[in-house]
Amino acid sequence: MKYLSLVSSLPSLLSSRIESVTGVDPELRAATKPQFGHFQSNVALRLAKTEGKPPREVAARIVADLDVSDLCEPLEIAGPGFINFRLKSDVLARSVTAQLADPAVGIEPAAEPQVVVIDYSAPNVAKQMHVGHLRSSIIGDCLNRVLTALGHKVIPQNHVGDWGTQFGMLVEQILFDGTDVSALTLAEAEALYTKANAHFKSDEEFATRARNRVVALQSGDSETRKIWQQLIEVSLAGFNEAYQRLGVLLTDENLAGESTYNDDLPQLVAELEANGTAVVDDGALCVFVEGFNSPMIVRKRDGGFGYSATDLAAIRRRVRDFAADRIIYVVGAPQLFHFDQVFAVARKAGFLPENVAAEHVAFGQVLGPDGKKFSTREGTAVTLNSLLDAAEEKASPPIALAAIKYADLSNGLNKDYVFDVDRMVATIGNTGPYLQYAHARVTQVLRKAEADGLTEQTVVSVLSEPAEQTLALLLSRFGETVAEVADTLQPHKLAAYLYDLAGALSVFYEQCPVLKSEGEVRNSRLALCRATKRVLASGLDMLGIEALERM
Repeated sequence: MKYLSLVSSLPSLLSSRIESVTGVDPELRAATKPQFGHFQSNVALRLAKTEGKPPREVAARIVADLDVSDLCEPLEIAGPGFINFRLKSDVLARSVTAQLADPAVGIEPAAEPQVVVIDYSAPNVAKQMHVGHLRSSIIGDCLNRVLTALGHKVIPQNHVGDWGTQFGMLVEQILFDGTDVSALTLAEAEALYTKANAHFKSDEEFATRARNRVVALQSGDSETRKIWQQLIEVSLAGFNEAYQRLGVLLTDENLAGESTYNDDLPQLVAELEANGTAVVDDGALCVFVEGFNSPMIVRKRDGGFGYSATDLAAIRRRVRDFAADRIIYVVGAPQLFHFDQVFAVARKAGFLPENVAAEHVAFGQVLGPDGKKFSTREGTAVTLNSLLDAAEEKASPPIALAAIKYADLSNGLNKDYVFDVDRMVATIGNTGPYLQYAHARVTQVLRKAEADGLTEQTVVSVLSEPAEQTLALLLSRFGETVAEVADTLQPHKLAAYLYDLAGALSVFYEQCPVLKSEGEVRNSRLALCRATKRVLASGLDMLGIEALERM
């Protein structure tokens, strides 16, 4: 996606000009040393191979044909044929000034806004949210914020596990104990589940009653449904408390649990059989798709449905009822095969047209300090609340939350990462609190300027120092970075950008006095600080991190 206005990315504007002359992507890269300008391109070396000409000769031709005099100083050819680009300081200044005047902070709205459904968090009823739900909730929330910022209509879907055989055990155990479900906490409901599971394994008579209770639940028995609904309400109270503490954009309006698709399954099966997608194999209704060594079982031999059928029903509804253009699933990497198969079956069945994108955003595990899977001494998954508690023992809630979210989002999603609280809450290094500190520090400069009677500056006019130019150039890349995250669904690109921006701000402070400078230079630097504060605040918000005014 190319942006052609100064309020957007200068590198994109420059790239589009070069590509119009060369016919290929110039693969513009930041210059490795200041003497090489701001950017370099090896496009001449690549074209030389296909044209059979010396690279410097090709580079000279490109420079002669390329008119970027409104953006750059005279172009230079370096080494074997690299082309160096140095942006004019007044162009950088106008770019930041335009960004200051832009309510969207340099984020260009999508040319064709889409309806995007994001499936994330998805905890199980009667179980506390654990470390896996932490990652899904944080990542999904970030993608929600980024895509919304670009003007897409985002529909979050919290596909909670609220249906299935486990509820037969739970309801039967509640009746056996005479438990008042409405008085339970989510932790107590989970303990009850553990108790019911043990009872199921040790008492065949209880197990039979539990199986019958599943049938009663599915057939709409009033007593069973009432207890089931109470379990859901207890669970939602616990989930919502966790979401509020985590600061993610999920509410009860976004709930679409497995149970909500139950009534769709007979019609789904009828459609699969009618169009020949599904066939009966050994008593089960299956879909065979080329490239998979086993079929998807839509309906089991006993007539029951698994979560493959529910996921198919979810895709069907999201396309038909929500008119989704893009469906995103933020689910752990172990489910990779499952979603590949679900998408393939949905395509074959016609539930997922070719013009609708379906993407699985897979993520790795959270590891303990020992580098092993993060779990309790008993080997069970660590709860989300216990992780937040551990971080808040080291820092205030907003700083602790920034530490956790940034540690998650700054890594490539498919990678595992170590949950090291001491490192995560540090205000130096590549951490969330470091970015918060950068925002608080620039806010302090602007606050002091206001106290000194200096008016709010909105024009960047002087960028004579390299540190000023570096900061301005980074600011121009914000919109491009956000768009890239929306395209690739990789939040670490935004985290890396903000870390670079905070670093450039620190160098700017060291080399370019702000309040101690005078006249137009001081006004320009104050405007540059204000632009940086706005971008930091906007970027941190997209990561779900509070931009603190003081630290």
